[in-house]
Amino acid sequence: MAERIAGATVASRVELAVSQLDSISTLPCVAVQLFPKLVQAQFSPSVLSDIVESEPALAAKVLSLGRQQGMSLPDERFSVRRVLDKLPAYVARDAILSIKVSRASGPEDDPECGTIFGKRELIVHSLAVACCAKEIAEIISAQADPQLAYCAGLLHDLGKLALQEVMPKSFSRIVEEARSSGAGSYAIEQENLATDHTILGKSLAQRWHLPEAVVLAIWLHHSDTEAICQSVRGTRIAQIVQLADSLARQSDIGKSGSYDSYGSPETMAQSLGIGAAQLQQIRRRLPETVGHKSKALGLDMPNEVDRYCDAAHTAAVQLARKQTAESIENRQLQAASNHLDFAMDFLLSIDSGSTALSIAESFATRWQRFYQTGSVCLYLVPPGSGQSLEAVVVANLGQSKTVLIDVPEDSAPIPRKMSGNFAVLKAHDYVDWLFEQLDTDFDHDRTRLVPVLCGGKALGAIVFELNYPVEPALFDEKFRAATSIVAAVLDLAFARQRQAHFAERFAGLISRPDQASEARLTDDSVGALAEMAAGVAHELNNPLSVISGRAQLLAEAETDQAKQQSLRQIQENASEASSVIGDLIGFAEPPAPRAGRMDVRQMLDEAVQLAHQKANVEQLNVEIEIAEDIRDVYIDSAQVASALANVICNAVESYPDAMGPVHIAATHGRAGEIVTLQISDRGCGMDGETLKKAMQPFFSAKPAGRKRGTGLAYAVRLIQSNKGSLSISSEKGSGTTVRISLPCK
Repeated sequence: MAERIAGATVASRVELAVSQLDSISTLPCVAVQLFPKLVQAQFSPSVLSDIVESEPALAAKVLSLGRQQGMSLPDERFSVRRVLDKLPAYVARDAILSIKVSRASGPEDDPECGTIFGKRELIVHSLAVACCAKEIAEIISAQADPQLAYCAGLLHDLGKLALQEVMPKSFSRIVEEARSSGAGSYAIEQENLATDHTILGKSLAQRWHLPEAVVLAIWLHHSDTEAICQSVRGTRIAQIVQLADSLARQSDIGKSGSYDSYGSPETMAQSLGIGAAQLQQIRRRLPETVGHKSKALGLDMPNEVDRYCDAAHTAAVQLARKQTAESIENRQLQAASNHLDFAMDFLLSIDSGSTALSIAESFATRWQRFYQTGSVCLYLVPPGSGQSLEAVVVANLGQSKTVLIDVPEDSAPIPRKMSGNFAVLKAHDYVDWLFEQLDTDFDHDRTRLVPVLCGGKALGAIVFELNYPVEPALFDEKFRAATSIVAAVLDLAFARQRQAHFAERFAGLISRPDQASEARLTDDSVGALAEMAAGVAHELNNPLSVISGRAQLLAEAETDQAKQQSLRQIQENASEASSVIGDLIGFAEPPAPRAGRMDVRQMLDEAVQLAHQKANVEQLNVEIEIAEDIRDVYIDSAQVASALANVICNAVESYPDAMGPVHIAATHGRAGEIVTLQISDRGCGMDGETLKKAMQPFFSAKPAGRKRGTGLAYAVRLIQSNKGSLSISSEKGSGTTVRISLPCK
């Protein structure tokens, strides 16, 4: 009884020690092979595949890590290499670097081992079993997956590796006793420890979540696997590993620590359907295969401990340098993130109605807070400005005010040195006239000047005090990026001011009453409107492109969802404004017509088809009546068809259900020199005020936001470009008639 209690106590202690293992140590020579690959600049776990899948400790660690990462590979697609490929690079590197390196791999390294058996010999034996198991599985591929069999063979002696790890001297004595008595280590372990490596290996494999087939092979490879296979499913791999173990021991490749007589491989092979000739081929190829894998592990490396120390030192230096570089990069990224927050805060503080001066005030206030400067002054130099300029001054306490400053006639608002190029200058050397007009004191030595540039032109400048002793050049790129953002916004604000001026002239032209019974737009008035439309469009296009582009870049770099959404809205509104500009340009600068002979019927058919697409309805109720002797017209067919389609769409939209009839009649006019088209509907019609404005660009009787009102104005432009004319007559509630004249030559 006492002996049983003592045995149970020993077994419990051994099992407890083994269960606390997170991994098995590897050899110094293996670490020498790993280090150069682990410290590569662009490290990928796949570069470790040849080493990891040949070394039991590394293979077990990677498989366990794969399960921790939630991977699940079916048996038929299982391999250590696949698991390694799926692991994140940093996870794989950290895990492999965490594996200990054993101080001794055999008796030549540790004389106290007292045996010729060491970890190196056990790894070579495990490699031999793995290679044999794979070839056996390939022969009987319908019964077992070769990669799974290979892995089971590589790890079948996991329990021995664990015992060697936690109690190296005791395990050496067990192996020595097995050798002297001609017994298997399995039996000696039971006598001395009241447990054995198969039980310990199974327990460890389960705790590491290794594949079930591998667990069974570790546990059962010393059992009667043939009998077990007949009654227990999933043990075929264990039977293969048992045969592979026998072949490896027979070939005397490596050492397993067991010295008992192994069973006949031929007898084991028969139950798997493998012939003697096939076994002989496996034996013949085995030394070369194992030798190749042993070389990948560096198992023949001389002076491996010294070389390991050198490799570890080199790797430590490289990793330290990499860590330093990454720390610097992280600081740079943090700084970039902070500047992004600064830009976001500024952009979200303004809206489409903000004036240039309010934009300048918002930016100057945030500039002072973000860069922790002293007093700040941002003065504006809009295009075409005179010698009097608006400015914003932000004092030390963040209080801001607007002032008007005068630029002396012999001075330039922006120093020539920075008028088209970004630079950071000492402010008092270039704009002394500014400080004479401000009642805020700026320190002479610490005050700097930077331009606000957009598209190579200066829209203003920022004067600010540096409150900390740092070289401004270090902030050159940050200052440049920040000022380019406010420059783009200011450019848009200035463009809005010019647009307002154009709009006033625009309104003066289009508000002239027309006394004629039909609404007409003369060539002169259309030309004037087109000229101003082109001016507005070109003034707005560039700043809108900058705003949209910068908003997109900021949105792509932003991780905060709310800020990202706001930036998306900025981009979308800028795109919508660009679309309006596109309509303006289309109205102001239509392409020159390419006139040619065109059949009237074909022209009208094309116009109706195009109107059908634009109206987005299932069908159009259009009636076409063409005089028998009608002649061809001499026009640009694409332009006129587009103009007619706009008129037809307006007629369709005059009905509540878009199904009312539209009548088109084509007749001769003016002695056969022109063809007159009359497009009529019986829709809602227009009152007198609406009729006067019908052909004005951007006028629409529809609710605001639904129609831009460029369709009819655009039609007028195209018809006139083709030497034709267009007039409208309408009566509220009775319908509308559009008359279009087109030249025949």
